[in-house]
Amino acid sequence: MKKLAIFSSLFIAAVAFAQGIKFEDSNFAAILAKAKKENKLVFVDAYASWCGPCKLMVKNIFPLQTVGDFYNSHFVNAKIDMEKGEGIGLAKKYNVKAFPTYLFINGDGEEVHRTLGYVEEKDFIQFAKDAEDPNKRLTALKQKFENGEKDPEFLKNLAGLTIYNDSELAGRVLDRYFQQKTTLDQEDVQMLLSGVQSTESPLYKIFQNKKAEIIKIFPEEKYAKFDKNIKLNTAVKKSYNAETKTWNDSYFLTETQKFMTKEESEKFLKKVKASRALKDKDIPTYEKLTIELYKDYSAASSEELNSLAWNFFENVSSKASLEKAVAWAQESVKKNENYANTDTLANLYNKIGDKKNAKMWAEKSVQLAKSTGEDSTDTEKLLKSL
Repeated sequence: MKKLAIFSSLFIAAVAFAQGIKFEDSNFAAILAKAKKENKLVFVDAYASWCGPCKLMVKNIFPLQTVGDFYNSHFVNAKIDMEKGEGIGLAKKYNVKAFPTYLFINGDGEEVHRTLGYVEEKDFIQFAKDAEDPNKRLTALKQKFENGEKDPEFLKNLAGLTIYNDSELAGRVLDRYFQQKTTLDQEDVQMLLSGVQSTESPLYKIFQNKKAEIIKIFPEEKYAKFDKNIKLNTAVKKSYNAETKTWNDSYFLTETQKFMTKEESEKFLKKVKASRALKDKDIPTYEKLTIELYKDYSAASSEELNSLAWNFFENVSSKASLEKAVAWAQESVKKNENYANTDTLANLYNKIGDKKNAKMWAEKSVQLAKSTGEDSTDTEKLLKSL
């Protein structure tokens, strides 16, 4: 029994000292300096707080000992929210447009490799090894492409690495890839649809030229809907001046009414203006437009209503507006009760001073989280405060 107790304590100690990725707790300049001094690359987990795959990586991959052993010994690791603090500037500098993005940067601040998305353990370690191999880095892959490489698997891999941050290159890569393809499979179509963001993108021409192949895999109605969204995205980009933060309403309405009704066009413009106002932290504009848009919210989905209600909880202070958010959250719960929207409802009730309902819904939310295996830490903190 004594030996068993000793063994058990040793096992517990081993588990306690098992470690995943250790991220630096300092600013980016200091991280770069450390990497340069130690002659290492910086690994950056470029994430956003709302990103689901980012949270799954934190839960499932980053804590693994195999992952920690490799990353901690080979890199200086940084975890940076691309929508807060210095992350905003870094996102712009390194052209981070999708989350999670993983960057490998040398001590001089130059990007040498990247990838993105949820990645399983073995692949997560492998692309880190690729980042250390000059022949497998993104810079080398780009040069190999420019030298005329036509291998389909190589082209598919390079397109995947560049599709969200270098659409011009990805367009040329996919053009070469699709020239060799007489038929498209589902993976090909998904890759193409992921990259087409604008009618001005070289990928849009491929999207048009390959329509007959695409509609063999997806219904023609879905193709038409996607085409409409591409045109809408293009109109939004051309209508908004990021420097002056102004909109050209006339241009947007004229262009979009070529493929949608006047009412649809005007409503969509309000939606994108509201979204932009929230991103720019122009809360009064966001609040006003959102309330106008959702006077009638009967057709909105549970997820959409929960998102709206949470945005109001985080950003709006007017009690009258918060009470509208409560109504949205209630409708969200009515349509599909889950941990997320009950938590939103509890927080909103607390914010408007209704402690009784806040407590009731917080208890319900924790109960739902436990039944589905979700993390209810924040809701439990709210419950203790009530």
